[in-house]
Amino acid sequence: MTFQIATVTAMEILDSRGNPTVEVELVSDAGLRARAAVPSGASTGTREAVERRDGDKQRFGGKGVSGAVAAVCGEICSAVRGMDCRDQRGIDNTLVTLDGTANKSRLGANALLGVSLAVCRLAALSAGLPLYAYLGGTGASLMPVPCMNILNGGVHARWQGADFQEYMIAPLGAPSLRDAVRWGSEVYQALRNVLLDRGLSAGVGDEGGFAPSVSSNRQPLELILRAVEKAGYRPGEDIAVCMDPAATAFHRDGLYHLRTEKRALSAEEMTEYYAAILRDFPVVLLEDGLAEDDWDGWAMLCNTLGRHVELVGDDIFVTNVRYIERGIKEHTANAALIKLNQIGTLSETIDAVRLCRRNGWGAFVSHRSGETVDSFIADMTVALETGHLKTGAPCRGERVEKYNQLMRIERALGASAVYAGKNAFVATR
Repeated sequence: MTFQIATVTAMEILDSRGNPTVEVELVSDAGLRARAAVPSGASTGTREAVERRDGDKQRFGGKGVSGAVAAVCGEICSAVRGMDCRDQRGIDNTLVTLDGTANKSRLGANALLGVSLAVCRLAALSAGLPLYAYLGGTGASLMPVPCMNILNGGVHARWQGADFQEYMIAPLGAPSLRDAVRWGSEVYQALRNVLLDRGLSAGVGDEGGFAPSVSSNRQPLELILRAVEKAGYRPGEDIAVCMDPAATAFHRDGLYHLRTEKRALSAEEMTEYYAAILRDFPVVLLEDGLAEDDWDGWAMLCNTLGRHVELVGDDIFVTNVRYIERGIKEHTANAALIKLNQIGTLSETIDAVRLCRRNGWGAFVSHRSGETVDSFIADMTVALETGHLKTGAPCRGERVEKYNQLMRIERALGASAVYAGKNAFVATR
């Protein structure tokens, strides 16, 4: 068996929002084939790696990725063809050097990431191992808590609902991943009935969560707790809540503008706002509670609430060790969100996770709002033992495929599988 990369090709495919994205296929000298598809975000941080779009308004409204596809089939293919697919770090370094920009903007993070992920898949196939075992070693067995985004607001609801972008349930009291997925699905269906009973919309957003029109940012929490109880579970014990306000989206002129409540709050007042929520609701994780450039506000938030809840930085850190290191030094948070396409290669993503773990931080793996059926992050979460991930509601094929893959992994592991449960979250360990 040889492990050399023989061919590198790519094509435009559609993501879950109907927009084009990049799919890469590699073939080894031995004839093995591996594919990877790249997701795309709607709520993005300004420091993220840049995906390459064509800008031709006559094709896909300017969102085409034919340039990124050409980069894969041309420059990138020439650079990595003949390399050993097991040399993930070497290939990723080659990709970063070839691009030559700080934010992957020349070739495009979508072009680089597609190749990086396909390389890992090809190496796993060549080694005859499942992806999670190849990437994490034969001891990889920690099954994550699935944090399911069941109620949407903000940009994910086109600003028709709550100001806060995501309200998630975390079945941390379940005995297994399979049970956690079932519990989450049951609560999701119960929430649908709760909404309909109250005359609220049960239409779903990009990530499968419901997007009703609500009167405050606390009302979704009340609706979720009612659904948890209606499904027969105990709020806080069986199923806790996670929140992603995505505060950058409603931060301007130094204030946080809560449209649904007709209020504009300072960072200190937002911290008090969240503290009240923590007193009243079983919230174990708060992501992007403040804006991406409000470093002083984040430090205050962490100093005030960091012992009580996992504080996850997304837009502020963008899966980049440079910003995570600053956050660790300045005590800005106690966890980082991990998104592959924010940084552009698998090796850099692994570096971000390892940095978090070395410093006692949480690493919260995430999908994007524009997804594909590629389930790479499911295997990666098990391999890197991050203990929790979010990949949407238990609804829509591109979301449930990740949950289905996790259940397949748990089944394959058998008695070796360990469910992370409450230990997944920094503040409940």
